[in-house]
Formats: sequence, C-alpha cells, structure tokens
Amino acid sequence: MLFQFIKKYKWYALASLVMIGLVVASSLLQPQYLQDVLTAVMQDDKNKIKEVGVWLVGIAVMGLVAGLINTILAAKIAQGVSADIREATFKKIQQFSYANVEEFNAGNLVVRMTNDVNQVQNLTMMIFQVLLRVPILFVGSFILAVRTLPKLWWLIVLLVVLIVVITGLAMSKMGPHFSAFQKLLDRSNTIAKENLRGARVVKSFVQEKSQEEKFDTVSDELLGHNLAVGNLFSTMIPAFTLVSQLTIFGAIYLVSTFIVDDPTALGGVASFMTYMGQIMFAIIMGGMMSMMASRAFISLRRIKEVLDAEPAMQFKDVPDVELNGSIKFDDVTFVYPNDDKPTLKNVTFEIKPGQMVGIVGATGSGKTTLAQLIPRLFDPTEGMVEVGGRDLRDLSRGTLKKNISIVLQKAILFSGTVADNLKQGKPDANLDDLKHASEISQAKEFIEKMPDNYNSEVEERGANFSGGQKQRMSIARGVIKDPKVLILDDSTSALDAKSEKLVQQALNEDLKDTTKVIIAQKISSVVHADTILVLDEGRLIGQGTHKELIQNNDVYREIYETQKGSDE
Repeated sequence: MLFQFIKKYKWYALASLVMIGLVVASSLLQPQYLQDVLTAVMQDDKNKIKEVGVWLVGIAVMGLVAGLINTILAAKIAQGVSADIREATFKKIQQFSYANVEEFNAGNLVVRMTNDVNQVQNLTMMIFQVLLRVPILFVGSFILAVRTLPKLWWLIVLLVVLIVVITGLAMSKMGPHFSAFQKLLDRSNTIAKENLRGARVVKSFVQEKSQEEKFDTVSDELLGHNLAVGNLFSTMIPAFTLVSQLTIFGAIYLVSTFIVDDPTALGGVASFMTYMGQIMFAIIMGGMMSMMASRAFISLRRIKEVLDAEPAMQFKDVPDVELNGSIKFDDVTFVYPNDDKPTLKNVTFEIKPGQMVGIVGATGSGKTTLAQLIPRLFDPTEGMVEVGGRDLRDLSRGTLKKNISIVLQKAILFSGTVADNLKQGKPDANLDDLKHASEISQAKEFIEKMPDNYNSEVEERGANFSGGQKQRMSIARGVIKDPKVLILDDSTSALDAKSEKLVQQALNEDLKDTTKVIIAQKISSVVHADTILVLDEGRLIGQGTHKELIQNNDVYREIYETQKGSDE
C-alpha cells in the first residue's frame, strides 16, 4: 500500500537512491584511502600522502553534500506521502455509511488520520534515509573487511550473528507493546474527547475526579508499555556496545599474533576496524529502525483497514432523476450492526406526495431509525423502501441528495459562517435563497440582527448560538433546496411553542408540494398532520388522523392523555 503512494514521487525516490549510493560509496572508500595513507606514512612517501589526503577530503565532501540532498529529498517524499494518505483516508471516510463509522468509532478514525499517519510519515523518512542505506553499507563493509584481513572473516560473521540475535530478541518483545500502545491511544483520545464535549455535564455532576481516574488508568497503561519499550532499548544498546567492543578487542589481539609474520597486516588494521564499525553500525541502525518501523507497520495496517473497508451501502452509477415525494415501506425490518434484536419489525405503510406525516411513539420505539431509512442513511435488513415509486437502492447518491432533506434531532453546525452552514443544503444558494430558508425556519429574526448577518462567524459546533437558534439554522439548511421529501427528526424540540407553530405554518405555506415527515415526542406537534404513524417497540400499530387514532388506538390515546394536562 505504501509503495502505491510512493510511486507518485518516483523521481524524488530515484534521486534519493542515487544520493544514498554516493553516501555509502563515501563511507566505504574512506577506509581504503586511509589504509593507503598509513602505507604511505610507513614508506615516508609525502607526495602519496598529499595525493591521497586530497582524495579523502573530496570523498568526505561528496558524502556530506549527498547526505544533505538525500535528507531534503526524503523529507519531501515523507511529507507528500503522509499528506496523500491523510487525504485518501479522509476521502474514504466520507464514503462511509453510518454503519461503517459506528463500526470503527469516530475517535478511532481521528487517531488513524493523525497519529497513525504520522507514524507512516516517520517510516517513509526512515526508508529513504536509513533503511535503504543499511543493506548496501552492510554488504559493502563485509566484503571489503574480508578483503582487508581475510584471516579474520569468521570474527565478522560472529559479530553479525550476535547482533542479529540480540536485535531479534528485542523486536519479538517490543511488537506486542506497540500494538497495545495504539489501542490505548485510541481509548485515551476517546476519553479526552468525551470529557471536553461533555464538560458542562462533568462539572454539573461534579465528576471531575471520576474522569481523572478513568483517564489516569489508561494513561498508566500507556506509561507501562512505553517504559517496557524504553527498558528494552536501554538493555539493547549496552549489549550492542559490549559485543562490538569485545569483537574489536579480539581483532586487535589476533592481528598482534600474526603481525610479526605478516607486517603488511598493520596497514589494514585501521581499515578493518573501520569496516567492522560500519558493519556494527549498519546492523544496529537496521535493528533499531526495524523496531521503530514495527510500530509504523501497525499504523500502516490500521490505515489500510480503513482504505480497504467497503462502504456498507453502495450507490448505483445511474443518472440523477426527479422524484415526486411519495414514500412506501414494504414489510421493512431493520437490525443495527452488531445487534441481534430488530429495531423495526415488518413495517408497511404508504404516503402520498405533499402530505404532512407525523410519527409518534414511546422512546426507543424506532421513530428515528424509520426516518433514517428514508434518505438511505441505512439499508433495511429485510423489505423495501421506495421514494417516488423507486427502490432507494436503485437510485444514485445525487438523486437522494437532491430530493430528500433530513434535519436531525441534534443540531450540528460547522465552524465557518452562517452562510457556509446554510449552503451545505444548496451550494449554489444566493442571498435570496438564504433569506427565504431562514424566514421559513424563523432564523431570519436573529441572523439579521447580527453585525455581519449571513457572514457572521459560527464557532466550533455552533458554541456561540443557543440550542433553539442552532435548530432553526438546521431547519433552514434542510429547506433551502426545496426538497421533495423533508424529514424533521424532533428538530423543533428546543423551540418554544410560538416559534414551533410559526415554523409549521411556514412549512405548510411555502413547501406545499413537499412531503413532510415529522418525528415528534409531543402530539401537539403533529396533531394537524394528514396522517400519523404510531410505533411501539419497532412495530407500526396505528395509522390515521388525530381524531381517528384517539378513537381506535389505545397507545396513541394513552400518549395523548399523558401529555394533555401539561399542554393545557
């Protein structure tokens, strides 16, 4: 997967490889020239010393410049790849249905787009700075070390084996810690997000201590895994140092035993030591980078899960069409993912275009679920939902967006301006459209009192507006495109009785051809509807006008009688 994103930067990658080659060549050539210098010193050949010295400086400068360029190229690739992965992940999430988002969890997806992408960025940087350099440096140093002092080849093999064994043991211990670390990071992110969003609740019920304890528990687990990894590192580095120093000591001792018989070996001692140091450096860096990369591989796998996930709902690539606003449920049953109990059971009804329909029932009776099936936020588990005489599964995403609007119970506004939020319902809306929609929703009165009117700033999650104002702006966003079907999911609950009545009057007068589906806790909100659907434990147990249901539906009558006193 990573290679697919790197391909976009192939010329940077090729240039980086060339620079890596020059850096490694510089590292491998310097010991050879150092050996020539020592030989020239032993022979008192000053011209040779000067000539080789110039070459040494030139090679060092070449390695320095190539290393600098390589770092710049690696940074460009890593930054570009991480930006592309982050954008691809966000784009994929936008294609997810509600079911997908619930499956992954919102906080988990945020961590994958931020922390996990940062880990992949670090991995990409390491690949083009260290990991590609290590094997070339290792092989080249090994060959040249054996050529320099052939009798000590076995000592180099012993060094390699010991370091590889230490690295392998450490990596096998670290992997599980990195995997647990990412899961705990998800959990701590979720706790922090819930605490910040519910700050008023936490403070109202004096739950600060409880929240601190919950966060501390996860934080302590994170600390434990970090300390475990740190302890492994602190043990591994001295082990590497001990092995390398013992190997160097062995090399010096063995060279001293046969230097009398072979004086030429003296000139190769320094080069041999340098090559051994490079071999050790290559293995240690490879091991350390691999351990760091193991965490990045876990992050890469988590990102791949998102990119490979199939949206729970697929939309057909067919032309957009106009719908007439009729709605039909044909024996619809719906079960939420990871749930065994149906939320809706064998629901069947039909609504004519332009009607106002109320949906009532006790809490948990399935009202919101039913409403969410109409704009195809979910697909029914069994049965069929039709709008305009067409099965929703046969329509394009554009058709649904153009013809159906839903105003959710929880009013959600985005940072930006008032106009930006209203235009989410109709991107090409002009000022007259904004005013008309605001007038229907009764939002015009407070919007036009603001200093910048429709260009007034909306803070994050609409924090600078009251609950009623946010609901009215949400209704304006829903009606601005004059949809064929408008669903109001208890979206007037924060309005006072007068404002709610004015909104309903405006909807009836200005959206006469629009089918209006109103989910309400209060029967007074739907008493004038053309037809009212009564739900109880996921089943449709009544349908008719207010007068008809009062006479022949016990559940509806009971709800009405319960609310009647408070309404009066």
